[in-house]
Amino acid sequence: MIKNIVRGLSALSLALIPLLSAPAAQAAPAPEVTTLADAVGLVKVTEEDRTGYTRSKFKHWNAGEDTSDGCHTRNEVLIAEAVVAPTVESGCKLTGGTWRSYYDGQEVTNAGALDIDHMVPLAEAWDSGAFAWSASRREAYANDQVSAVSLVAVTARTNRSKSDQDPADWMPPSPEAQCRYVGEWVSTKLRWQLTADDRELEALKVYAEGPCEDTVVRYTPAA
Repeated sequence: MIKNIVRGLSALSLALIPLLSAPAAQAAPAPEVTTLADAVGLVKVTEEDRTGYTRSKFKHWNAGEDTSDGCHTRNEVLIAEAVVAPTVESGCKLTGGTWRSYYDGQEVTNAGALDIDHMVPLAEAWDSGAFAWSASRREAYANDQVSAVSLVAVTARTNRSKSDQDPADWMPPSPEAQCRYVGEWVSTKLRWQLTADDRELEALKVYAEGPCEDTVVRYTPAA
């Protein structure tokens, strides 16, 4: 009888071990929120070097956030940013839908006329620190949908005009878009711990201390 009780207690103890030792689920980290001027002050300054860069070192587009939906990152971003949802057909073919390209304020009803822009271009990211990353981290950067500002659907014309330039050399043609753009640029740099060169930082300061002084920056450091 006593042996049976001991065996029962032992079994109960063993059953409780996984429950007691299992780590508690971690809540998503709260975003950092600060003024644009303070956020610019957090960006580290270094010289940039494009040695060794090729676009193929940033794998994209991959299977996206939902690997079961049959859509790659580009189409997932298009679906997420549509102001009128497109129809998603077999093979994730998108028909219909409406988008607003905030760089130039244009309304677009053809998904093929849009590019998915990396807020901080891949070449600029390479110059600013991604050259030292692993291939998997560069892939995570190139397909980042965790932050809503890392990838943006815009007209192909504005995306190709921007190319790999930073805010010292290119800003959205719509004046109403520029403070949002600077805020999202700085947010992305801080999220991925990317640096800036002197000219870039000075350009960011001009906006932060002038027309965009009321802009708020939110970012969550990438894992």
